Amino acid sequence: MQELLDSQIKPATAINDHNGQNQDRRKATQKKTFTRWMNVFLQGRDPPLKVHDLFTDIQDGRILMALLEELSGCKLLYRFRASSHRIFRLNNISKALAFLDDRHVKLLGIDASGIADGIPSVVLNLVWNIILHFQVKEATGGLQRHLSFSLSSISLSAYPSTSDLSPQTSDSDSYSCNTLPRRGKKSAREPKYHSKAIKTLLHWVQRCTSKYGVDVDDFGASWRSGLAFLALIKSVNPDLVDLRASLSKEPKENINQAFTLAHQCLNVPPLLEPEGKNQKTS
Repeated sequence: MQELLDSQIKPATAINDHNGQNQDRRKATQKKTFTRWMNVFLQGRDPPLKVHDLFTDIQDGRILMALLEELSGCKLLYRFRASSHRIFRLNNISKALAFLDDRHVKLLGIDASGIADGIPSVVLNLVWNIILHFQVKEATGGLQRHLSFSLSSISLSAYPSTSDLSPQTSDSDSYSCNTLPRRGKKSAREPKYHSKAIKTLLHWVQRCTSKYGVDVDDFGASWRSGLAFLALIKSVNPDLVDLRASLSKEPKENINQAFTLAHQCLNVPPLLEPEGKNQKTS
């Protein structure tokens, strides 16, 4: 009987351990990416600021206020009070959260106490909602007027004419539907993106990449081959990418090429790591 019980417990334990490892890996990736994203804005301050450990550096509210100043153009740090006492740290963070709440930034499950304690899930949730509000919503809100996209931070960097929103059609640049690998029919499982901004961004990406025969169904598995990144870059500047040559390359090589082109030619900071983007999660 004991052997039977053990045989049932061990697989369940292994599954739980595996899921826990995936969650830890996902949090580590988010922490690293969000830290780099924040530092892109903070390095422009005078004097420059830098986040070294996101969960620790955010606890007194100073970094958070400085980031919001850079994103919004509003002054907040004059209300910051430096102190090692928890009550003052909570007060600093509460001021920043009130600023976000006034701008209708989603703060469900986020409180000053969780930020002051550096609780990973709370901090990551806060930073993601800041990105969603100040970067994704601003970008998608202007898609009907401007072509603007960042492969890593979704930042606004250029504003071509509205005719550039949809890729131009030409015989020399077009590919047939069979040029690149694609499924015979659309996946029955649609990605569940509840944010209107994320849905708008996904639809815009699909319009940009579909011309080159690259299917993008989500912001996960669709990007692992690197072809979606390259197709998106090609939609911005057709001369930068040869998609035919990329078909025979390894995913990591495609992703490295895309991130290099985005950084050097489109001024997009490399916030993601190719290894992490190409990694499959169970």
